[in-house]
Amino acid sequence: MEKQDLIQKFFDENGGILPLIPIFVPRRFGNAGRRLRLHPDDYYALGTKRGSIKERWFSSVIAAMNGDDAAPDEGMSYVDMGEDCDPITLKDFVDTLKGELIGESCYSKHGTWPMYSKFFDYEGPLFHHMHLNFDDAARVGKIGKPEAYYYPPQYNNYPGTFPHTYFGFSPEVTKEEVRERLANFTKEDTRITEISRAYRIELGTGWYTAPGVVHAPGSYLTYEPQWNSDVNAVFENITAGEIYGEDFLYENVPEDLKGNPDAIIDMMDWEKNVDPDYRQHFFRPPVVLAETDAFVEKHVVYDNPYVEAKELTVQPGCDVCVSEETAYGCIVVQGYGMMNEHPCAAATMLRFGQKSEDEFFVSAKAAKAGVRIRNCSKTDQLVMLKHYPAIGTQQ
Repeated sequence: MEKQDLIQKFFDENGGILPLIPIFVPRRFGNAGRRLRLHPDDYYALGTKRGSIKERWFSSVIAAMNGDDAAPDEGMSYVDMGEDCDPITLKDFVDTLKGELIGESCYSKHGTWPMYSKFFDYEGPLFHHMHLNFDDAARVGKIGKPEAYYYPPQYNNYPGTFPHTYFGFSPEVTKEEVRERLANFTKEDTRITEISRAYRIELGTGWYTAPGVVHAPGSYLTYEPQWNSDVNAVFENITAGEIYGEDFLYENVPEDLKGNPDAIIDMMDWEKNVDPDYRQHFFRPPVVLAETDAFVEKHVVYDNPYVEAKELTVQPGCDVCVSEETAYGCIVVQGYGMMNEHPCAAATMLRFGQKSEDEFFVSAKAAKAGVRIRNCSKTDQLVMLKHYPAIGTQQ
């Protein structure tokens, strides 16, 4: 059977709900937080040269920017086709089914599934860095990267070594002060977070980080819905004793601007970086959308032009039919039950390459018709996180 026919047949037989295979991504910097529910022996499954596994990607049709040693499909999601068929990428499903899978308006607007999400799991703080906006990213053949954060309690049994996140700079800081630190990137420890500001992470809440805003994520595991991009500029040269070369700072600027700190400063959204009311504008506490004795649904990523996410909690022994306006990816973080006719269960411990029952992609048609979520436990809540493009981006 041709691949296109196989995709259509599988899609139809599964009611528009696609089970996805866990995709783990190593990074060569930092230390793993070891909260991904990956077997302890598998954090270096791709070899020590690649670094430890620190991320799990969801609903991804793009590859990670992980250098020449990475496989060309690293970071891309695969659909579990069953025991008698090799997995097929979610990208192949999107390219074949188009609007039938992700919705006609979304496909017409973007020509693909335009976002993904991840679990970001570092033991310590990440370097102070910035994601490029769409215009600046286009100069190097890439797209901008807005992203959002939510801190799920179910995956945060401990806080790591630095449960605080830096955003931007203190309001009185000038561009000249930032430029001076960047100019000394290879000469000394610039300690650039001295002129930033940090907020202690609150579990069950989140933030929105716009392109052009410098930030240094803290050490809680973070659920991160974001746009289809993996592009940044690193402002901090030494983080937790780890040294980063100047190539991290200038990796995504045109060749004729490499080594020029003014080119980096020009890419910043300066007003947002020094916003005196930053927390008021970008902190995202959960918003309850619906609540009954059987379930509660919360908006956990919202109020930005690009990505959204919800948290659905179904009480023990209960079920609920939930509809959405758009296709979405989802990850079960607690409990077990059914999604229509599909068994679903939070992972407890996964081997690298093992299949699971915790991750799915729900088509636009199935989402609009409503998916029945049944909690089969008598004692434990069933909790899932759902990520999707903001509705406004699909129009």
